[in-house]
Amino acid sequence: LPESVQVVSLSATVSNAEEFGEWLRAVRGEVSVVVSEHRPVPLWQHVLTNKGLLDLYVATQETAPGITHDGAARGDGDRTASDAEPATPKLNPELASLRAAARRPGGYHRRRSGGRGSGPLRPPPRFAVIDALDREGLLPAIFFVFSRAGCEAAVEQCRNVGLRLTTAEERGRIRDIVEAGVAGVPAADLDVLGYGAFLDAAENGYAAHHAGLLPVFKQIVEVAFQAGLIKAVFATETLALGINMPARTVVLDRLDKWNGSEHAPLTAGEYTQLTGRAGRRGIDVEGHAVVAAHRGFDPEVLASLASKRTYPLRSAFHPTYNMAMNLIGRVGRERARSVLELSFAQFQADRAVVGLAKDLHGYDAAIAGYTKAMACSRGDYGEYDALRRRVSGLEKAASREKAAARTEAAARLAAGLRRGDIVRLRHGRYRGEALVLEADASPLCLIAPRGQVRRVPAADLLQGLVVLGRIGLPKRFNPRDVKTKRDTVARMRAAVGRGAGRRGPTPGGPEPHFVDRKESDAGRPGRPGGAAGGGVAAELEEARTRLKAHPCHTCPDRETHARWAARLHRALHDQSVLAGRIEQRTRSIARDFDKVCDVLDRLGYIERDEEVDGGWVPTPAGRLLARVYAERDIVIAEALRTGAWNGLGPAELAGVVASTIYASRTDEGQAAPRPPRRLAAAIDATVRAAGRIEDLEHEVGLPATPSPEAAASGALTAWASGAGLGVVLADEVLSPGDFVRLAGQVVDVLGQVAAVAPSPELMAAASAAQKAVRRGVVAAA
Repeated sequence: LPESVQVVSLSATVSNAEEFGEWLRAVRGEVSVVVSEHRPVPLWQHVLTNKGLLDLYVATQETAPGITHDGAARGDGDRTASDAEPATPKLNPELASLRAAARRPGGYHRRRSGGRGSGPLRPPPRFAVIDALDREGLLPAIFFVFSRAGCEAAVEQCRNVGLRLTTAEERGRIRDIVEAGVAGVPAADLDVLGYGAFLDAAENGYAAHHAGLLPVFKQIVEVAFQAGLIKAVFATETLALGINMPARTVVLDRLDKWNGSEHAPLTAGEYTQLTGRAGRRGIDVEGHAVVAAHRGFDPEVLASLASKRTYPLRSAFHPTYNMAMNLIGRVGRERARSVLELSFAQFQADRAVVGLAKDLHGYDAAIAGYTKAMACSRGDYGEYDALRRRVSGLEKAASREKAAARTEAAARLAAGLRRGDIVRLRHGRYRGEALVLEADASPLCLIAPRGQVRRVPAADLLQGLVVLGRIGLPKRFNPRDVKTKRDTVARMRAAVGRGAGRRGPTPGGPEPHFVDRKESDAGRPGRPGGAAGGGVAAELEEARTRLKAHPCHTCPDRETHARWAARLHRALHDQSVLAGRIEQRTRSIARDFDKVCDVLDRLGYIERDEEVDGGWVPTPAGRLLARVYAERDIVIAEALRTGAWNGLGPAELAGVVASTIYASRTDEGQAAPRPPRRLAAAIDATVRAAGRIEDLEHEVGLPATPSPEAAASGALTAWASGAGLGVVLADEVLSPGDFVRLAGQVVDVLGQVAAVAPSPELMAAASAAQKAVRRGVVAAA
């Protein structure tokens, strides 16, 4: 921005505002940083137990449970503002027994008749929590539930028990808001979306709010809640971000949440963000945060979350392909590189380097001390230590060479065997007769006379083996089939019995093959003629001779010097690792930009032009990419450039665009029916383009661009073809809210395709696809 543009930044959950201000000061000049710890509406912390609501903190002569923005308790006489250092709040002693019960395997819970029970400690039903808050006059409330399904189940619970929080007059006002909100949604779509249940819950004063909900429904909930008509909202944590929905009370029934791979504890920043909704300025005298006691609940953990101010802003900025193209096109590559080095991400990385550099210099004194301590009066111990390390390295190399040679020798022995051969191992753990099941496997797979299937190591083979004969095996022999295995073992024993006492084949068998220990030793490493007879072995012998001849070898303090030398090498290694970390952080954003440019250059999106400032200019393909704004921007540009989407109709184009936008909410992805042939071919071509990009990203050291996902393509193709909402949502890949949000993104990208497509036919198809997708609930959103 030009320096004449003033910037005002506000946040309630950034604890490093001063650092952010320092960065702005460095790149823009004088900046004012204003930090206020004052919370206009004091926040009281509670725990919901079988005894009812208990304050987390107890009031003393110095403190009261009222909590300011930074979590510190304020005194009774000054609960709304204070510049003095607050006294440390004291935990409620009534919670001590609760903490012990929460940790006991048996625990306790509230019986229907009240009192102690023998079951595990668990929170009361969510409808009971809302009912209790209603009796205490603590509504409206936001009840944070960390799953979409949990939010919907809570609403259904309330409906099933007949919970009603509204008056007749309020129910009429709510119905008016709901009907006005859904006026643009077709009646058939409303039936699919469970409109009746939604309206019934809303009229009774409660609703769900999460990303999977239809946007129109979410907007209705927000309007009715802000008007004080809906009294309780069951919401995921997304409600805590960017939506003006303050409440008198915020409820959590857990202090952890599923992050996609495990149940992770809430951070202090997350807890502050969630409970920050409690207390409506100008309406409430105080706000309330309620945590329901549950299995594993610890009041001290809750107190630490409520009192910490450790939620710093960390930049996740990284240059994208579209950004790189636009920067190169406007200011040139070198100027763009220098601009990126001024980013907040690089500022934070460089500040961290200061501490690392201090640690790096700290190794210098230690290295000097270790070097001095290992000095030997008889000679250069550093030189002697280098010889010792060389001998150790050569010994390891010789050992690896021996192992490789033994494996090779065993493979040569096994190569002479065939499936069905009966052999006798002369030495080793599995000595005795056995039948070869897999001749080409490593290690060799045999079956013993008692039916055990064994994998024989190379060492046992090299001890010597005799081929006694052969029997036929079924083409699909299954060693797990007990009857087949028993019959085969019996045939093997009979064959061995017929040929016992001689080294020849059984009648009709192969010629005998015998390898004894002396023969196998000739091919073993370390023996005359073995693989390690020269090369490494000769170097090792020469190094040992030099080591023994060195003056330090006879020093009586040799091992003491060796210990100091070991410490020196550890310090040098740690110093080298730390220096590498510093190198990685310094100018890291600029290096990432160079890698992005490397990929763009190799794909033909930029080219050298020495006549322009910066030396690089966008190609026609690069100018196309500069107008594509999506997470997989480079994949979309490649698909357009290579013609992967040529010949598609509007509905199919909507489907393939969806594959470049959709991302599964799970690591495993989602299964979906195979799309129609032409659409499937286009998706496959897009995936191949993404694979080429990923290969280049791997070569230059960039994180891989996510590959297209076809799970939602069928839904968008069907919708663009005119199918009803019930058909589109039938496979349950997408929730109504996810579908509408994805469809809106598809409309956006289709508009970009219509503007940059290399052919008039594709432009026309993209425009038609836009119109086909923007209808019904999608248009209403």
